[in-house]
Amino acid sequence: MLYHDVLIVGGGLAGLRAAVGLCDKYDVGLLSKVYPIRSHSIAAQGGINAALANNPNAKDDTWEKHAFDTVKGSDYLAD
Repeated sequence: MLYHDVLIVGGGLAGLRAAVGLCDKYDVGLLSKVYPIRSHSIAAQGGINAALANNPNAKDDTWEKHAFDTVKGSDYLAD
């Protein structure tokens, strides 16, 4: 069994930052269900997005295409 002073759940940006901030004073364990390079903070492809029907430059922009792009961007793990 492993023992730590602090256990951080989540290997995304916030979890990694918390671990870095605490590791000088505490024995820190970091728990993630995926490899840290697959956490959402690393895998994210571009902030907040939406399908906008009122954008004249996006004639074919639909919620269906936005949903497909979101799932595709997650390597089909967010469907």
